Amino acid sequence: MSVLKAENLQAYYQTSLYGISRNVRAVDGVSVDLRANEVYGIAGESSCGKTTLIKVMFGAVEPPLRVIEGKVLYYHQDKTLDLAGAPEDVLRQIRWKQISYILQGSMSLLNPVRKIRKTFQDFTKAHDPITNAEQFEAIIRGHLNRLGLPAEVLDSYPHQLSGGMKQRVAIALATIFEPRVILADEPTTALDVVVQRGVLQLLKRIQQETKSTLVIVTHDMGIQANIADRVGIMYAGRIVEEGTVRHIFDHPLHPYTKHLIESLPKIGDKSRRQAIPGVPPSLADPPAGCRFHPRCPYAKEMCSLQVPKLAQVSDQQRVACFLVTKESAYVS
Repeated sequence: MSVLKAENLQAYYQTSLYGISRNVRAVDGVSVDLRANEVYGIAGESSCGKTTLIKVMFGAVEPPLRVIEGKVLYYHQDKTLDLAGAPEDVLRQIRWKQISYILQGSMSLLNPVRKIRKTFQDFTKAHDPITNAEQFEAIIRGHLNRLGLPAEVLDSYPHQLSGGMKQRVAIALATIFEPRVILADEPTTALDVVVQRGVLQLLKRIQQETKSTLVIVTHDMGIQANIADRVGIMYAGRIVEEGTVRHIFDHPLHPYTKHLIESLPKIGDKSRRQAIPGVPPSLADPPAGCRFHPRCPYAKEMCSLQVPKLAQVSDQQRVACFLVTKESAYVS
């Protein structure tokens, strides 16, 4: 069952300098369907449009970012709402309470001069005030307890907490209203491997207990392999492949996906990892045709002339590549 869906979404950063207009095509024709009670991963190199995509799906569109075309459909109580065109007062009722967002580096956004209890008070007051002090304390302490956080953190300042603890507090803030959709943008950035695992386990447990939809945005394919049910691979503003974790890792179809997986280190394998040749294109001036073709070792002439559609090649997998047949073999 669909919960949140993007349909042919185009979102550009539009700027003008000295009378010259410039469009950065961060999200350019993306269609993705998020289902109830699943973990959906979005992977790809830096600056491929991952963060912009979930910003638009959260309804946080502010200049210079603009939605040029497409829809973001949110399904709730037999109603369908287009978040891309919804007025601010409607979005205010949905953001954080029904669709929440763990921002990249969110642990650094905690107010350094306010104790964590005050931060929770400010947050709930802005979105769904709890006027009774005893009720507020009981709700916040119960929520922290469920997430494995000691109640003592409420009396701490951010600088008194470790990086992992601050990230857990940020997750607790984002999930206090038990939203149906949780959008997490690089939630393990700047954390060591052990703390990363704890944060991911916490997110997974919240998702399982609340049966919510969790979206994990990260370039780390190892994280996607461990937590996601389905993965969408982004390149230069477009989804180039989508499938279940098993299909993506066991049988990648797009050359870019294959390079990403082959770049992962393997236990016992001391051979040198092969980097993807070239550099990602500028989203202000992307190449014609398939945007990966300048770096693709399998590129044909048509790849530079036509844009491949994201086509269904099996029940579990979609791919945008002229080189892939329905039998998932490269055309010679």
